[in-house]
Amino acid sequence: MTAALPYANGYLHLGHLAGAYLPADIYVRFQRRKGRDVLFVCGSDEHGVAITVTAEKEKISPKDVIDRYHPANQTAFEQFGMSFDVFSRTSLPMHHETAQEFFREFYERSLLREKKELQLYCEHDRMFLADRYVEGTCPHCGSTARGDQCENCGSWLSQTDLIDPKCKICGRTPIVRETTHLYFPLGAYQDRLEAYIAERNKRDGWKDNVLRYCQSWFKQGLEDRAVTRDLSWGVRVPVKQFASKVIYVWFDAVLGYVSAAKEWAQKKGDHDLWKRYWTSEDTKYVAFIGKDNIVFHCIVFPAMLMAWNSGSREKYVLPENVHANEFLNFEGKKFSKSRGWGIDVRDFLRFFPSDMLRYALGSTLPETRDSDFYLKDFQARINNELADILGNFVNRTLTFVQRTFDGRVPELGKLSQRDKEFVAEIKKAPAKAGEFYETYKFRDGVAESMNLARTANKYFNDSEPWVTAKSKKEQCATTLNLCVQTARSLAILFEPVVPTLARNIWTMLNIKESLEETRWDSAGEIRIPNGHVLGKPGILVPKIEDQQLDTMIKSLNEEPAAPTPSSGEGTTVITIDDFKKVDLRVAKVVAAEKVPKSKKLLKLRVEIAGESRQIVAGIAHQYEPESLIGRNIVVVANLQPAVLMGEESQGMLLAVNTADGTVSVITVQDNLPTGSVVR
Repeated sequence: MTAALPYANGYLHLGHLAGAYLPADIYVRFQRRKGRDVLFVCGSDEHGVAITVTAEKEKISPKDVIDRYHPANQTAFEQFGMSFDVFSRTSLPMHHETAQEFFREFYERSLLREKKELQLYCEHDRMFLADRYVEGTCPHCGSTARGDQCENCGSWLSQTDLIDPKCKICGRTPIVRETTHLYFPLGAYQDRLEAYIAERNKRDGWKDNVLRYCQSWFKQGLEDRAVTRDLSWGVRVPVKQFASKVIYVWFDAVLGYVSAAKEWAQKKGDHDLWKRYWTSEDTKYVAFIGKDNIVFHCIVFPAMLMAWNSGSREKYVLPENVHANEFLNFEGKKFSKSRGWGIDVRDFLRFFPSDMLRYALGSTLPETRDSDFYLKDFQARINNELADILGNFVNRTLTFVQRTFDGRVPELGKLSQRDKEFVAEIKKAPAKAGEFYETYKFRDGVAESMNLARTANKYFNDSEPWVTAKSKKEQCATTLNLCVQTARSLAILFEPVVPTLARNIWTMLNIKESLEETRWDSAGEIRIPNGHVLGKPGILVPKIEDQQLDTMIKSLNEEPAAPTPSSGEGTTVITIDDFKKVDLRVAKVVAAEKVPKSKKLLKLRVEIAGESRQIVAGIAHQYEPESLIGRNIVVVANLQPAVLMGEESQGMLLAVNTADGTVSVITVQDNLPTGSVVR
């Protein structure tokens, strides 16, 4: 299983999750519950012009860019609950070696064709302009387009086709100059690609949007595609006469799936373990992407693997299916980094648990057409479905058992007709929801799981255990036994979508077997024995209040304000609004050293949600620098920077000061994500 490699030049937003990552994680978790051997790989795409453009704008190096966004996005994925086996990066030496190996293989077999071509060159900046360095008008639809593709009509462009092109660095009109590049003969694989897609679609049912997109490319006719470019950032071409160039990012990025698997195998201590997945005939390979990546995963990457397989002893598996969702809009408009429209994942998760976001997105995935994410709809889905249907059923069941049967699962007695019909629904549920997941209809799978919770609530109400508890205790016991069994079923069925919530249900049921080791099909079985002691029930899903949404929106629209220091002696009374101005965050200490010529000051390098900061603290008389490295501390993240002994401090850590002068730094659990809000 692979999920598209996100570009490490910006933070993940909700559209990314809905497009590729949540569907992938649901599918992976479902397959694991089915007992299948799954390797789930992803990583950061860290080459290409998108990275260098960001670096140019910020006057920093490309490495500075990727070192900022890779850890930040990795943390966001972890907080969201993505279950990657490995989250790699294409800047690693192993990836460079893998991409160069493929390139060298193709070059030595004379597959690559050398061509002279005309390319735009900026005389002012003294460089050839790669795709994102040039912008003009699309000759096909008249929209603004960059030098390789028009996002409006989807046309794959040559930059010299652009009308009125401009250099994006200086804004000047470039000239046309000759250069030499190597090309991959993509057109030579068209017949094989068409047959491959037809066969896989017949076997595994590809989505219509993917098939239509591929057919439009085949109708135009595939052409040779450049595999080198005139840039300094990227994987170096391993051929002497082209050593000044780099491998085109479209060629190296997809190979990140292979190099990520190699990294995973290396960490497992078996360098060849990756071959068990990539080169085994019994492997089913499924790729999850956004619709803007279809051509690379359905046409380009399979062609590259076909080319490799035709001349090497190692045969790579080709994608059995490529799942591509449409786009997710936010409040009726497209997510746009340039216009500042949308919500980053890291910001959203500051205010709401990941499972709330997973459920809301999973219920509205843009599987067949673009869909919209509205905050009010998010609130309604959580309150009316996740809380009122699923959470309420589990809570009322366990609370009733706690009160009526001392927290022990009551005995299952003779089944009435209503009981039998309910048991039949429980038995059918894993197959019904599982069929949707198996065929990539995730929204329907989520809905089918919630349907069982709806059925369970109706069964509870119709059975009236509050009445039978007084007059028909055996009937009440049977009702509640089946409701407890259903709570277990729901935990299994919802684990792919809301894993933390599912584990919380599991904990309340006090089941010793690990949820992760429990098989999907067992959700249809009566497994919990009579007399089993349940855990303590509690509120599973708190409802979202209007004020919570308002607070998030206000926070996203305002710059954080530095707190005003109090003056004078004694304690100053502040309002809750004053306190809210202080932004307290979890930070991990990654480096520490003493400040020269100071007996009191330590200089700490801390990481906050992927951002690196320096903090100077007067704790050297209580702490050795090495004792703090790796610890999670609490810092004021929005404090105005100050200079102490010539060192800038970009924040302040929290510590307890006792009357005898002892200083104790406030630390929190080391497994908490950095950037977590302290309230």
